[in-house]
Amino acid sequence: MAKLTINADIRLSTIDRNIYGHFSEHLGRCIYEGIYVGKDSPIANTEGMRNDVLEALKQLEIPVLRWPGGCFADEYHWKDGVGPKEKRKRMINTHWGGVVENNHFGTHEFLRLCELIGTEPYISGNVGSGTVAEMSEWVEYMTFDGESPMANWRRENGREQPWKITYFGVGNENWGCGGNMRPEYYADLYRQYACYVRNYGDNRIFKIACGPNVDDYNWTEVLMREAARFMDGLSLHYYTVPTGIWSDKGSATEFDEKLWFETLKKTLFMEELIERHDTIMTRYDPDKRVALIVDEWGTWYNVEPGTNPGFLYQQNTMRDALVAGINLNIFHNHSDRVRMANIAQVVNVLQAIILTEGASMILTPTYHVFDMYKVHQGASLVAADMESPSYEMDGQSIDQLSVSASVDANNRLHISLCNLHHAEALEVACTIRGGKVGDVAGRILTSDTIQSHNTFGEPEIVKTSVFSDFRIENDQLIVKLPAKSVVTLGVNL
Repeated sequence: MAKLTINADIRLSTIDRNIYGHFSEHLGRCIYEGIYVGKDSPIANTEGMRNDVLEALKQLEIPVLRWPGGCFADEYHWKDGVGPKEKRKRMINTHWGGVVENNHFGTHEFLRLCELIGTEPYISGNVGSGTVAEMSEWVEYMTFDGESPMANWRRENGREQPWKITYFGVGNENWGCGGNMRPEYYADLYRQYACYVRNYGDNRIFKIACGPNVDDYNWTEVLMREAARFMDGLSLHYYTVPTGIWSDKGSATEFDEKLWFETLKKTLFMEELIERHDTIMTRYDPDKRVALIVDEWGTWYNVEPGTNPGFLYQQNTMRDALVAGINLNIFHNHSDRVRMANIAQVVNVLQAIILTEGASMILTPTYHVFDMYKVHQGASLVAADMESPSYEMDGQSIDQLSVSASVDANNRLHISLCNLHHAEALEVACTIRGGKVGDVAGRILTSDTIQSHNTFGEPEIVKTSVFSDFRIENDQLIVKLPAKSVVTLGVNL
């Protein structure tokens, strides 16, 4: 049995809504087919955006959406993607499949998408192959309300009022696909480029610097030392690769319990990464003004057989649901520093929450976890101490339980629990201090097998259901979690 003590009256940091952010890149069928089909498509759409995807995204209450990349961002020249579509420049998407990018989905289309789903845009600017002037003019184009060449051009292109843009990334993966830079060089470039990312009128931009690749702690050290005072956020990228081998990452659907265990063990590494990068950041920023932005995370497998290797299309199983739950718990528990995260990527790429095929659309197990967990958005993290049995495999050991808890504005306690074991149920004895336990309600996501996933022929193999396997006993809440399950409980205090 696991033991859990929740101090509901010890309110810690606020769980920023932006931890539930998503990422959309011009990659494979994410933008084209996945989100944007064009006004003339037989697929039902609003201004070219497919209606089924819009409705699914609105249901999730997505707080922020990152665009246009990724590696694509540092070869994206925004002026090619505005104005009449028939005159927009066509380019080669060199990073992802070598396909032609017609730029029909550009600044106006992305910001309209954000309006339609009620989310805040997060623009990723081009440092790798772009110029300071280009980045400066993009911000002017989007946010300036006065008389200027860029604001006038925006009006000519059909948008009278400026948009509100808060989040702006100055480059992406500049240690790799964004320019192969050394941290010292990028830190200087960041200071220069960020200087020209202007605040116009009452629009205030939250500037995000390119952060480390996984465990490159020197990168964080240099960026914080040289540029912390010029940034509001520092990014971190970490993907869960089951085999640890980039040339053969393993199948998304054909895996055994050993690879299940390895996947969860590797995704738990996110906690060590956050703690160690936070330690460095705290030396330079003890008040934690600068946010850690995990703006790329999720699972990465071999592409589905028969699909373009450059499109990164993969399926999504119960294993991905556990990865999502574990990472969201980690982000909650470190929400004093982690104030945004963007899972990669929203439709048809990597750990997508939505998959499409022609006019059909399915929701993945990861989507359902985000839907269950959204009750934590904007809530107060509360202290939760856990004693978990070990989950062991081939001499390795991890905790069987992952948990986080928060109290919302209506004084309702939400507890999210993941049972990581592939085959064994887990009973959790939960002591709740700081309030009298009232009504309890729950939802669960589990499945018959660890490989269970939704398909276009059977779209509801993995779906949520009401959870009621709990009881009050000697003032404790006793919860029985099935193997391979994610549960969220709501408790009136």
